[in-house]
Amino acid sequence: MFDLAISPVDLLIVVVYMAFAVLLGVWVGRRQRNLQGYFLGDRSLPWWALLLSIVATETSTVTFLSIPGVSYAANNGDFRFLQVTVGFVAGRILVSWLLLPAYFRGKLFTSYEVLQQRFGETTRRLASALFLITRTVADALRLYLTAIVLREVIRMELPTCIVIVGLTTIIYTFFGGMRSVVWNDCIQFVIYLIGAIWTLGVLVGTLPEGLNSLAEFGAAHDKFQTWDFSIDPTSPTMTFWIGLFGGAFLSMGTHGTDQLTVQRLLSARRESDAKWALIGSGLMVAAQFALFLLIGVGLACFYQAGENAREFVAGDQVFATFIVEQLPRGIVGFTLAAVFSAAMSTLSSSLNSSASVGVNDFFLPLARTRLNDQQLLFASRLATVFFGVGQMAIALASERMLGGRSTVYQVLAIAGFTTGPVLGLFFLAAWPKPITQRAALTGFAMGLGVLTCVAFQPWCAYGIQGYAINSFYYSLIGSLVTLSSGLAVSKFASRKGG
Repeated sequence: MFDLAISPVDLLIVVVYMAFAVLLGVWVGRRQRNLQGYFLGDRSLPWWALLLSIVATETSTVTFLSIPGVSYAANNGDFRFLQVTVGFVAGRILVSWLLLPAYFRGKLFTSYEVLQQRFGETTRRLASALFLITRTVADALRLYLTAIVLREVIRMELPTCIVIVGLTTIIYTFFGGMRSVVWNDCIQFVIYLIGAIWTLGVLVGTLPEGLNSLAEFGAAHDKFQTWDFSIDPTSPTMTFWIGLFGGAFLSMGTHGTDQLTVQRLLSARRESDAKWALIGSGLMVAAQFALFLLIGVGLACFYQAGENAREFVAGDQVFATFIVEQLPRGIVGFTLAAVFSAAMSTLSSSLNSSASVGVNDFFLPLARTRLNDQQLLFASRLATVFFGVGQMAIALASERMLGGRSTVYQVLAIAGFTTGPVLGLFFLAAWPKPITQRAALTGFAMGLGVLTCVAFQPWCAYGIQGYAINSFYYSLIGSLVTLSSGLAVSKFASRKGG
């Protein structure tokens, strides 16, 4: 029936895991009664579970497969990508200080409700709409990469693999809501971390002299280079300053304004719990990135030297190929379950947060009749299905969109594009002097326009085609342009009015 690339035992392990995820979601969600339970877990989830959930959500298939490809690359492949975690930690500290208090002052469902309180409904809906569009696109890329792995395993057509992974995630998110997402994330965190460490151990064992071979190869090819203090904003590789400033603004956007993470923080019992979860997740992500980059160096030693030497179209393919072709029976199935768990943790979070924004920021304000709890719960579940189908549709077109480029850079570029202007709106909302909605919206439009120019037309910013700003600066550029434009318009309007 299937032209399997793995043993039936390994396939059974993967199938059992995915079935377990669905059953856990159904069991956890059996007592869902209202929106607070479905979207926020009744605001009763422990900080350590939220911490693991945040990390698991960040650690999608993109992290699991694409980051090893970064250090694997024959040209410029090394540990410099790790510098971005300096900014990640700094950004989360700033979020816990500047934004978390505002979220815990009211019983909010989405981060964008803060914008309505300060500016008005139009600003809230614009920010929400940008989140929904770009979140769906970014996670469609994650779904696409996961489906590629499944295709390598069962040798089926890519569209079929996309549907299998997508439907599995939709089902357990549909029934379980945020509780299902968080507790599945905790289990998935343990599975993929064990899988990664286990695979690294097997990889080292295949090298002629084990760790010595890895260390010697890495040193000879500068694979362990971590710090780069170049100030060039167009550097295609990570530098310390790109990591610090770009990573900090990106993290402030993704973890301070993006509903995907803010929804978890709002599920905490108290503000202090949310702070522990948020800052701790940054430190744990840094450790994980180091692990996956080390795996990439090991893969480079395995595939770029000796009898196993071969070429790959894209670095994203290397780790998946090693898993399928080199791991022993049983370990293959467990590691593939780790890959799928990393993917499903992110996708399920995306579906639940998108449904939350769709229902609370669009459906409820526009509803003509008052709905009871059961009707709202049903509408939320329908929204989950809607966004899940949207992700699958975009994933089907992703092969042409990516063109062999590293998925991790594409996903983070989309995240920076999304969060930059929205983060600027939150800066305006926190400004000590009153800012009108017109000024905020003008700033938002300017931030989005400048960022679009920088991202898609490099000559607009430099006058010379081909010199594009590193995508990790997108969030910084978008937020600062939005902030400065909004303040300028506000000041001009006040002078004119005076």
